[in-house]
Amino acid sequence: MDTESDGAIRIERDGPVARLVIDRPRKHNAITPEMARSLGAACAALDADDAVRVAVITGGGTRAFSAGSDMNALGEITDLWAFRNRVEYAAVVRDMRKPVIAALRGWVLGGGLEIALAADIRIAAADARLGAPEVTRGWVGGGGASQMLPRLVGYGQAMRLLLTGEPVDAIEALRIGLVEEVVPDADLEARVAALAARIAGFSPVATQAVKAATRAALSMPLEAGIRHENELHVICMSDRGRHEGIAAFQARKAGEDGN
Repeated sequence: MDTESDGAIRIERDGPVARLVIDRPRKHNAITPEMARSLGAACAALDADDAVRVAVITGGGTRAFSAGSDMNALGEITDLWAFRNRVEYAAVVRDMRKPVIAALRGWVLGGGLEIALAADIRIAAADARLGAPEVTRGWVGGGGASQMLPRLVGYGQAMRLLLTGEPVDAIEALRIGLVEEVVPDADLEARVAALAARIAGFSPVATQAVKAATRAALSMPLEAGIRHENELHVICMSDRGRHEGIAAFQARKAGEDGN
């Protein structure tokens, strides 16, 4: 396992929920190339594990979710072709089939923001600060911020974040649609755990189909997206979870009628 200075990606399991921890707190969870490769391997392993239904991604310590790429590692780049073919750590999160919740506290910057954008749901502690400072360093992010931000917050707000490089606090992030909820700092883990447990209680075929259908809406024309959704609906109809869901509904309805 990597040392503290090098950082590590830890996997913690709680039944059907797995926590991916970006664990380099003394460096604001900045991600090294080795950590990026470890994150890719961890995401692939969790996607392939039928016992895991939901993934939560968070940062080690309390000061940051992640400050993005390790700046020293970026300064050591000599082979641009190899860099072009690197493991892109936001992409490996975005490519997961299973639902992903990002638990955000402290600094969420650059590539850290791109990881959060790659998740399906973002829950922020009140102390969270989110930003895309790449323009202040002379580049554009390579993990999807320019593509995902306009889809979440609209063109104007995306350009405000991307062209100024200035971070926004959690309340402003909630106002513009960058995060889905803001909770007190002390309540973040409990709220994310409750949300993950609720989602994990549903059919994994259904939750992955919901994610696949909704992600398709980001790139497909409407008619093609509707056809894609219907095909996924048919797949869900062949799963035993359909029968369990119908039985639960009928039992609940019978109880209501009996009152």
